[in-house]
Amino acid sequence: MTTQSLLLLIVFLVVLMALAYPLGIVLARVGDGGTVPGLGWLVRVERLFYRAGGVEADANMGWKSYAIALLMFNGIGALFVFAIQRLQGWLPLNPQAMANISADSSFNTAVSFVSNTNWQGYSGEQTMSYLTQMVALTGQNFFSAATGMAVAFALVRGFSARSSKSIGNFWVDITRSTLYALLPLSLLFSVFLMGQGVVQNFSAYQDVQLVDPVAYSAPKLDADGQALKDARGGPVMENLVAKTQNIAMGPVASQEAIKMLGTNGGGFFNANSAHPYENPTPLSNFMQMLSIFLIPAGLCFAFGRMVGDKRQGIALLAAMSMIFVVSTAVVMGSEQAVHPQLAALGVDQGASAMQAGGNMEGKETRFGISSSALFAAITTAASCGAVNAMHDSFTPVGGMMPLLLIQLGEVVFGGVGSGLYGMLVFAIMAVFIAGLMIGRTPEYLGKKIQAYEMKMTSIAILVTPVLVLGGTAIAVMLDAGKAGIANPGAHGFTEILYAFSSAANNNGSAFAGLSANTPFYNVMLAIAMWFGRFAMIVPILAIAGSLAAKPRLEANSGTMPTHGPIFIGLLIGVVLLVGVLNYVPALALGPVVEHLQLYTSK
Repeated sequence: MTTQSLLLLIVFLVVLMALAYPLGIVLARVGDGGTVPGLGWLVRVERLFYRAGGVEADANMGWKSYAIALLMFNGIGALFVFAIQRLQGWLPLNPQAMANISADSSFNTAVSFVSNTNWQGYSGEQTMSYLTQMVALTGQNFFSAATGMAVAFALVRGFSARSSKSIGNFWVDITRSTLYALLPLSLLFSVFLMGQGVVQNFSAYQDVQLVDPVAYSAPKLDADGQALKDARGGPVMENLVAKTQNIAMGPVASQEAIKMLGTNGGGFFNANSAHPYENPTPLSNFMQMLSIFLIPAGLCFAFGRMVGDKRQGIALLAAMSMIFVVSTAVVMGSEQAVHPQLAALGVDQGASAMQAGGNMEGKETRFGISSSALFAAITTAASCGAVNAMHDSFTPVGGMMPLLLIQLGEVVFGGVGSGLYGMLVFAIMAVFIAGLMIGRTPEYLGKKIQAYEMKMTSIAILVTPVLVLGGTAIAVMLDAGKAGIANPGAHGFTEILYAFSSAANNNGSAFAGLSANTPFYNVMLAIAMWFGRFAMIVPILAIAGSLAAKPRLEANSGTMPTHGPIFIGLLIGVVLLVGVLNYVPALALGPVVEHLQLYTSK
């Protein structure tokens, strides 16, 4: 790890904490129903939404009612996104006359954006109309992020409530999260991105003159558009010169802002944040990395305020930060190291030069290794999926760490809302283990952790490994799954493992070597995304309801502190053990084997 990388990581964390702390104050107000500083004038707009939707803002919900409302809202959202894609060829705001999207791809994309995964099996600028990008995809970027925040607020209320049957009102939570947090932040960030050069328009794609014409060869076509054949049956080639290039336009900045702030990750362009129209400058790259972690970090501070003990939120944030720093150091160090076989081929001077350059394959020269490696760690630690480099081209260890960060459940800051409630699930397990060790009934924030909570915790933790490992096993056994592999052997296995890990944990990034836009993968990954999101949310809401109904006990001399170094260490240990042990055999078949192959001639 170079000095440049270390300084970049330190500056990133310092700026993140400086911005996240005041945001945490605002988010606490959003969650507890208070007036948000500077946005009091939006109260009338908020009431208008409730009146239009027939929502009684003062009505409280039990966890079952809350869960039903959440599932209905997201189910209707999935149907809406599916319909827009299937009909986009006949809808307005389609200057490129994009055709209707196939049923399997529409199904996959609808589930993907509703579940906050934003897995993209298509090329955005060649598939989606402006209307689809704005109304369907960007709309769900807001709603899926707000859903995660609502679940986090519900679980926090479960800890802070005193013998209550209510965990809040889903319609109020999702409205306030969108109106007071996601919309204002996205507006500010989109203006900043436009200032950096991110495009925002409704123009048709532009043909521009190339500075240097490009010569190339292509098959010669007949009048019917069929390739001409020579006497041997081969294609007749002709030499051509390209003097223009078609440049995609569109409302990019507005989607880019919520894509990052909502930890969605779905890019307007196929190249995602490696595209200069999505991420044009080193400053925009740094701010995009900050925006991914901003709300998840702010929610940790908000958690401490809402439960009445700021130290609790800081403890969670400390555990997240420690895992993140170590993981990032491994990624940066791996990508800055020279390939061992290349080093063996060069003389000392050549090897030294390669060592200084590191592994630049698949990375933008605008960002270099340090910013690309940091971006990879951030986007996979959070449930984002945006990429500014191709993870498929990382070294085996460099690619394994983003994969492992996903498999940990994306609780290292994690997604908007999902990172906090995911880490709180691990905290419940940590206090349960500690209670077993000292022979006391485990408690967390004054609430006893009993059999029901542990059953729901077990379901929430185990659902994603079942989806990941089960889906990967099915894919490698069936021809339809193996057909998408671009690289045979261990790397090809890693591509499939990464795809299902990304889908079930609602990340959305890919290893880029897997051809996943097929009926098999579109359906299988959609199933993993849906159940990876909602089969985890429902038991968490059940935990919230159970905790809310319990009295909050006062701390005594026998209560285990959950804000000190011992608990932080225990929490980190539980996250790593549970996350790693589930996937050790699969990782051994993929990136571990590939890493060992670097040091052999095979």
